[in-house]
Amino acid sequence: MKKILVPYLDLAKSYSLISPQLQRAFLKVLKSGRVILGKEVAEFEEAYAKFSSTKYCAGVGNGLDALVLSLQTLGIKENDEVIVPANTYIATLIAVSRLNAVPVLVEPKKNTYNIDPHQIGKAVTKKTKAIIPVHLFGQACQMNAILDVAKKNKLFVVEDNAQAQGATFGGKRTGSFGDINATSFYPGKNLGALGDAGAITTNDKAYYENILMLRNYGERKRYDNQLIGYNSRLDELQAAFLKIRLESLGEINRNKQRIAEMYLKNLHNIGDLILPEIEKDATHVYHIFAVRTKRRDSLSNYLRDNGITTLIHYPIPPHLSRAYEYLKYKKGDFPITEELADTSLSLPIFPEMSDSQIEYVIEKIKDFFK
Repeated sequence: MKKILVPYLDLAKSYSLISPQLQRAFLKVLKSGRVILGKEVAEFEEAYAKFSSTKYCAGVGNGLDALVLSLQTLGIKENDEVIVPANTYIATLIAVSRLNAVPVLVEPKKNTYNIDPHQIGKAVTKKTKAIIPVHLFGQACQMNAILDVAKKNKLFVVEDNAQAQGATFGGKRTGSFGDINATSFYPGKNLGALGDAGAITTNDKAYYENILMLRNYGERKRYDNQLIGYNSRLDELQAAFLKIRLESLGEINRNKQRIAEMYLKNLHNIGDLILPEIEKDATHVYHIFAVRTKRRDSLSNYLRDNGITTLIHYPIPPHLSRAYEYLKYKKGDFPITEELADTSLSLPIFPEMSDSQIEYVIEKIKDFFK
């Protein structure tokens, strides 16, 4: 097959397909003269709350802020312990650290990459206050089991739904299980803005009202500051863009699921390649399609030489990062997480991929293992 260029992600193509709608949204905001906490934000919050099957949504500046404000609203403070996946993007830990709380790491299930509910209980101490399950790569965690552990130990649950908008567990949308739920609309996400953006969902009115204050300098009424807050407001422009993207999210997820099915069907039993598995009662929206092989680096280089861009999520586990040296973890403390970091490779999976691009990726992977 002739060499084909396959980027990991093609946002320019994605934007070009909805360019007229985006331009109209931009002009609408421009003409309104209102660029912060106006009609566009309110309308998107209403739409995203409805999409998430929750009563309330508050738009914020980014996904990290969404986690920090969620934890702070629940009263997480210095020296409190918060259970997080060992296998996650480091932002999950940073949110805990921002409140001077302590992230306590728990291994994932090797076949799904998500936190292992059966290991959570072993990590609970008298200082534990909350659990942050991360629906990693787009697959819903085993939320029933996680909620059971939380209820038994009287712990809060904050979902990190940054990678799984539209996924479900037991027919229920991710981002609706926790006491509070945080998400990111970073451009590369299935539901991505055209810049940084995030949101928080909840069914608790008191939590919602507290978050509204925290995101806006601690005030609800101008200059009446009730809390020491943040400046973390979803921009009117990003909200206008996100309203448009939300309308297409179902199609985006279905397209990525179709691509994933082609990978799963055609890369089965190829070399030592290990494909992602889906847990019972969970769905997967494939923000990331990660495979595993002991020859990861060689495969990555081979695909690059043949015009195919891949990424690694994530090459350095948080517990081995310099940022978290103070936790005193060492290599070997989380063997499953470390194995995933050493063997995982993320293949291109963007909604606009052509069949020829998909087939080319499959062919080159097969060629490599020959």
